[in-house]
Amino acid sequence: MSKKSYASTPSLFTLSEVRETSQSPLALRMTPRTLDEWAGQPDLLGEGKLLRRAVEADRLSSAIFFGPPGCGKSALARLIAKKTQAAVEELNAVTAGVSDVREVIERAKDRRSLSQQKTLLILDEIHRFNRSQQDALLPDVERGLITLIGLTTENPFFYVNSALLSRAQAFEFKLLPEEALNQILNNALQDKDRGLGSKPIDLEPEARRHFLLNANGDARRLLNALELAALTTAPGPDSRIHIPLKVAEDCVQKRSLLYDKHGDQHYDIASAFIKSLRGGDPDAALYWMARMLAAGDDPRFIARRLVISASEDVGNADPRALLVAHAALGAVEFVGMPEGRIPLAQAVVYIATAPKSNASYLAMGKAMGEVERGRHREVPNHLKDASQDREALGHGEGYLYPHDFPDHYVQQEYWPDPVKLFEPTSLGYEAEIKKRLEKWRETEAKGRE
Repeated sequence: MSKKSYASTPSLFTLSEVRETSQSPLALRMTPRTLDEWAGQPDLLGEGKLLRRAVEADRLSSAIFFGPPGCGKSALARLIAKKTQAAVEELNAVTAGVSDVREVIERAKDRRSLSQQKTLLILDEIHRFNRSQQDALLPDVERGLITLIGLTTENPFFYVNSALLSRAQAFEFKLLPEEALNQILNNALQDKDRGLGSKPIDLEPEARRHFLLNANGDARRLLNALELAALTTAPGPDSRIHIPLKVAEDCVQKRSLLYDKHGDQHYDIASAFIKSLRGGDPDAALYWMARMLAAGDDPRFIARRLVISASEDVGNADPRALLVAHAALGAVEFVGMPEGRIPLAQAVVYIATAPKSNASYLAMGKAMGEVERGRHREVPNHLKDASQDREALGHGEGYLYPHDFPDHYVQQEYWPDPVKLFEPTSLGYEAEIKKRLEKWRETEAKGRE
């Protein structure tokens, strides 16, 4: 039986038997043939790392490779497919269905019964399989009939069934750093068999820098831009292909943004935005907001996050922060974009640089906990509505109107068995609140003596 096998539904690319001809894209031709040629992902494929050891020993168990485009997921799957002694089946979740999965499983059963050969299923874009499609894989992955390698740009903990994920190890691939991209670029320029080494190319430093910066951690994007520059630039009088900055800029018209308004990047960048506001870094907060705006996120979503941050993280340390945030929300709705980014920026800077207190936020959490787990409390009679039941039931009887007393404050019971919920800080305006509250609480303590 042949080592390689194919599913009835073709994948968008064939990892195991792809022919790297001179007509293939440079990014495909430069796929690492061994782990020694690998650039980047040291946490996964560095010497002695678990994934590297498993691949080298052909002992990889079911796994999910997830991360942004162009960071090596497909390249590693292709390398594994060429190296393994198992039969390789491939599906793409965009085009495959449950029937295709069942056909793969039947062929895997035949191999095991006839020759004890293992089956490796490489499933691209696994996040596009629905629950029933993923469930069709579960029993045979659990029994070890097939070894699954799922590839996805999404977080599998959100998009892959927990039962299936518990039977596969998830490996997160990161954006490639500039050092790794530079190594990949050099390999492509020097390799005479698969790369551009046979061409007399002079890549100017500014052009190289532009390629690396605008690849945005994506090796495929980097190599596509380099190949386009090399193929569309005529040799100069010296018969060499000179690639200056202008050519590089033409080949990378716009930097790719790794962002899906409904996916992981949306929530990760929004999280970074909120945490930068909380941490007092206006530069970082402005950057993450710019990322969201550039990717087409709804500016009202950003404004709503500002309103929340103004209360949760600034609170009464600077009560004006909430007013500024709410004004920014109104301004965005009134003037629209792109001008709306100006009041948003003002609110971002104000909130990021304001004194911080989450005392009100914490107090609300304690109050909810007291409602859910504390003793049940009746409204004291003197606090009840007296508009109708004062004479018959005595509602409101004995209520002391604070404005009738010095400093507009008077000690009285506002809830039975009081618990201290609000603990003000000494930051910003909240320091004034703390002083006032301490004075009132001191008065109450003396009244109980």
